[in-house]
Formats: sequence, structure tokens, C-alpha cells
Amino acid sequence: MNPALETIKERGFLQQCTDLEGLSKRMDEGPVTFYIGCDPTGPSLHIGHMVPFFALRHLRDAGHVGIALLGGGTARIGDPSGKTETRKMISYEAIDANAELFRKQLDRFVGFDGKTSFSANNKDWLADLNYIDFLRDIGSHFSVNRMLSFEAYKARMETGLSFVEFNYQLLQSYDFLELYRRHGCRLQIGGDDQWGNIVAGMELIRRVEGAEVFGLTFPLVMTHDGKKMGKTEKGALFLDPAMTTPYDFFQYWRNVSDADVLKFLLMFTFLPAAECRALAAPGRDINAAKERLAWEVTALIHGTEEADKALSGAKAAFGGGGDRSSMPTAELSRARFEAGYPVLDLFVDAGLAPTKSEARRLVQQGGAFVADAAWKDEKAPVGAGLLDPDGELVLRAGKKRYCRIVAK
Repeated sequence: MNPALETIKERGFLQQCTDLEGLSKRMDEGPVTFYIGCDPTGPSLHIGHMVPFFALRHLRDAGHVGIALLGGGTARIGDPSGKTETRKMISYEAIDANAELFRKQLDRFVGFDGKTSFSANNKDWLADLNYIDFLRDIGSHFSVNRMLSFEAYKARMETGLSFVEFNYQLLQSYDFLELYRRHGCRLQIGGDDQWGNIVAGMELIRRVEGAEVFGLTFPLVMTHDGKKMGKTEKGALFLDPAMTTPYDFFQYWRNVSDADVLKFLLMFTFLPAAECRALAAPGRDINAAKERLAWEVTALIHGTEEADKALSGAKAAFGGGGDRSSMPTAELSRARFEAGYPVLDLFVDAGLAPTKSEARRLVQQGGAFVADAAWKDEKAPVGAGLLDPDGELVLRAGKKRYCRIVAK
């Protein structure tokens, strides 16, 4: 097998390939241009989006050329794949703004140089399509029976599939055709939920251009207990630091299950595979491996400075030294402490509970800690006497969520 394919297989990326032997042979002959698409339906990428982009970097490092295709056009209707109901429509202006945010996030991670990797936007060829011409030239190559055989459509037929969404596969297939014509793109990669769309694009290129192209998909990454990787109590693990702080991002990886450490080291870092296995080997300090995983992924997404700060904050929170100023921090009124800060309000204001009822439940269940002591009385206020000489106080919710309070 081609070394690039061996690498992504070894690191857990390879799920299905339309012709693994043929693709391997084509890669042996020289660089292959490939693409990954993502629709900017929100203001930030999350870590689940990033699996194919980690693979992109491995393939690029092996000499191949990667295109990040922003779906400024396809996001206008929404991909039904993996969804149980129709996506909410958002304005064209919001889609364009999201696309630019996605591009910047991907540029930071991938490093678009215009030669070995670059971005494109399918809005450039989809936004002004003539619908009648598109149906004649492209739609005529699709069989409705064949489309309905793909899992993405079969699953939605039970809950309802709009005609708008039914067009999505044609548009994604047309993307592959356009990228083949414009850039000689011969491979589309993506999550396994995209298999039907990828195969449809390959068949369109074969029918229209008579060319051989390929598709390759990655597993949908799950934790060992069957949960979707990257889901937290607050929702998805976003790349935007305003939506998921670097500290919370770091803590997600630091707290993964022991059983997931090796898989995540292989998929979400660029450490050599042998080093990943050594870090997670039986008998080794698994917490040290988790800390290394957390630092590596955070550095890749947010930079080494933020990774260092998150590591230092985590050490301070969990009693291993470090810099307490790097912990999640909330500035609150000193006067409220002097008057007696209602503990339920305090945990809400610190961001450790979304509502007072949740804060009450936290206290009643013994999960609310003030200055390392469990706070058991929901009616007892927190006074200024618990502030240290610098006017600070550390709160904890449960075992893993901390907040440094600065009273001013």
C-alpha cells in the first residue's frame, strides 16, 4: 500500500475506500489532488469537523495536494446526511460570514500556501447556476432509485425529506466535477456519513468526463462508551475560543477515558505512531499521556502559548503547582462578599451552574466546593473572610470544573 495510505490507516482514519488498490497505485505514480468539504452552517468549526483536516495534513506531508472546500453554496440548502430533521435555513450573509471564520480557523491549522494546500468556496460556481441547464446537464445523470438506496436518504424517508435537501447530493457531486475540471482533483475524503454523496460524485465524473476518481471516508469518531467524540456538557467542542475557552478545550482532552487515549493520540496529534503507543502503553502513567494529549491538541488549535497557559491553570486547579491566573477566572464585586454572597448566585455568576436551581442541586449533592471545602448549606452566604489576601477564591463544581474568583 502507498505510504500515505499506510499512515492514515495506521492512525485510524481509514474506514472505506472505493478502490484502495487503484488509489494506492495512483498515489505511487505522483501527487494526487484531493478535497474535503465543510458547510459553514455555524460560526465555528468544532473538533468533529477536524478529523478529515488532520488526515489532510498527513496526506499533504506525503506530497499530495489538499483543497479545503467551504460550502458557501451548499450551506444555503443544507446536507441531510446524518440529520433526523431539516436544517434551519440561515441567511446568505450569515453563511458568508461563517465561511470566512471557517477559512481563518482552517488556515491557522492547515497553513494554506496556495500550492500544497488551499481553500475554495463552492459559492463561486453554485450561486449563479441556471436551474434548467443544471437539470439537463447534471440531473439527467442521476437515478432517483439509486439516490434513495443511500443510507442518508433512506433514514430520512421515515421522518420526511424536503425536495430542497434531495438536491444536495447533486450539488456535492457537481462540486467534485468542478474541482476535477479546475484543479485536476481525483479524490474526495470525508466522514463515513458522506459515502453516498462521494460515490455519486465519482459516478458523475465518470459519466461526464470518462475519468477515474476515488473516494475515501473516515470513521465517525466515538468514545469507548459509544458517545460522539467532542460532546461536552456545554455542547460541541468548538475551535472558537469565545465559544470553548482554551482551558475548557484542554480539560476535555485531559479528562478523556483511559481507553480512548491511544486512539486520540494517533488521530489528533502528529506525534510519531510509535511514541503514541509508548505513551499509552500498559504500565505507563496514563495521566501523563492524557496531559501530553491535551497539550498537543490545544497547541495545534490554539497555539503553544495558550496550551502552556491551560496546562499551568490545570496544574494550579488540581494541586500540582502551576499559575492560578491561568485558570478560568471571573471578576466579581467585593462588596457582595462583604455583604454575604448568596452561594447559589455565586456559582451562577462564576459560570459553574447555568441556573440557581442547578446550583442548588450541586450543593445538595455535595458537588459545590468553596476554597477546597464542600459547601453544604444552600442558604449560607459566602463572606469576605474566605477571600485570600489578594482578594481571590477558588470554586469547584464536581471533580473537574474550577473557577478562580477575583473580588474587586
